[in-house]
Amino acid sequence: MVNIKSLAVSMFGRVVDKYGDLFSIVRTSLPKAEIRMTFRTYVSIVFLIATITYIASLFVLIFALTIVEISLMMKIVYLLFVPFMNSIACIAIFIFYPYNKASSRRKNIESNLPFVLTHMGAIAESGVPPYVIFRLIAEFEEYGEVSKEMKKVVRNIETFGLNPLKAAKEVAERTPSDKLKQILLGFVTTTESGGDVKLYLKNAGQQALFDWRIKREKYLQQLSAYAEFYTGILIAAPLFIIALFAVMAMIQPTVAGYDILFLTKVSIYVIIPALNGGFLLFLRGTEVEM
Repeated sequence: MVNIKSLAVSMFGRVVDKYGDLFSIVRTSLPKAEIRMTFRTYVSIVFLIATITYIASLFVLIFALTIVEISLMMKIVYLLFVPFMNSIACIAIFIFYPYNKASSRRKNIESNLPFVLTHMGAIAESGVPPYVIFRLIAEFEEYGEVSKEMKKVVRNIETFGLNPLKAAKEVAERTPSDKLKQILLGFVTTTESGGDVKLYLKNAGQQALFDWRIKREKYLQQLSAYAEFYTGILIAAPLFIIALFAVMAMIQPTVAGYDILFLTKVSIYVIIPALNGGFLLFLRGTEVEM
């Protein structure tokens, strides 16, 4: 992997230096996605992979076109556009991967945050110092990405020798969740100003639980609407269309020049599965972790 990094940087490092501003989303997302790689190295590797994809696609396409008999013009069009589009798709996937991973971590953090704050408030009631609070939360793997963020705070204290408040500030600047960032910075400010940390954590926990309940109820209402849409559009409508095709086949075997049996097969094996797959992806994109 080290050799690949060196090769990528040597080939595309200067290109990244010149056009790096076009990929600012990668620069901001890498640390939040926990991808331990510099911006210059990551984008250089993306360009290297895209180049390899282009060359591989070109060779595969040349081989395929020697077998398939099509016009010379179409061969030229395929050779010009297919490898290029594959490379663009490759770049798009890897460029947005850090952002998607950071977004996934943010959702996990914010879904666990209300319970973490309640736990932190209970720990603070015993009067322990901030370091102990962070360390105890870091030991609870059930809190997912929140425990990982707390482990970073503990690492900054134990390995790098930072004081607990400065360590929390450093993690707050890199966390993908704005809510966790506000909590950590609020914790630091309250402690430094001599405020009541117990009261702060209690109020923050109550507010987070209230927001979590509202968000969950709203999502459940949306699911109810989605269920009605699915029943009407993706269950009843396909059954009606297939029944209509069956009746039409007895009257006239073709529609607009297409055989009705062929249209029925396309509907059953292509269109309906594609619509269901698209609906599942839509649900996945709007999913709220609970």
